[in-house]
Amino acid sequence: MNEIERFAAEVTHNVEELGRDERLHRLSNEWLEASARRRYSYNFTWLGRPIIQYPQDIVALQEIVWRVRPDLIVETGIAHGGSLILSASLLELLGGDGRVVGIDIDVRAHNRAEIERHPLARRITLIEGSSVAPEVASQVYALAEGRRRVLVILDSCHTHDHVLAELDLYARLVKRGSYLIVFDTVVNDLPDELFTDRPWSSADNPKTAVHGFLKRCDRFEIDRSIQDKLQITVAPDGYLRCVKD
Repeated sequence: MNEIERFAAEVTHNVEELGRDERLHRLSNEWLEASARRRYSYNFTWLGRPIIQYPQDIVALQEIVWRVRPDLIVETGIAHGGSLILSASLLELLGGDGRVVGIDIDVRAHNRAEIERHPLARRITLIEGSSVAPEVASQVYALAEGRRRVLVILDSCHTHDHVLAELDLYARLVKRGSYLIVFDTVVNDLPDELFTDRPWSSADNPKTAVHGFLKRCDRFEIDRSIQDKLQITVAPDGYLRCVKD
């Protein structure tokens, strides 16, 4: 075993130990809940655009993209566009003609303008419409045609039915070795008082959709090593690795 292999083995062991550390897991969840009450995830930008994510999940996405090397990333939910810019910047580092497709039912004019004038805009395609509308899915599949490896990130409406419909629509794009990432599964683990103005809840959320999806689809499995590594993540049980074509 050389030094690189030895270090990788140490990291693997450390992550396994983290996964068994119930006290740390409890403390991480307590911190995440407290930070959610203060809108912590709204504090960050990526290359100039607001990215409504926790830094830990940003790092996880970077690791996945570098390892998987997709040539198309499909994202549902655009908001201010920071996540699209993150994906585009990672594809830029990989080289080639990799592209990002962003879908949102309402791409606000000021956000569209900022995304379209960004230096990485040439890698981004925006689609306005519901991510579960057949005409939107058809556009995405047309853009995916001929692509070697696709990564899908779901982060739009967080109700069970909507996320399950997204999973059913877009899972077919993801092949063995790539990932289907479902953000905000953490809604399942947070108090409902945080979502009184939203249609989702601790009983109706992305995590319940993920578990329902996995019961009828054996092509994906939860990559628990990612959430064990991060400890603080908005996507517990949401990092799905494709294990069958």
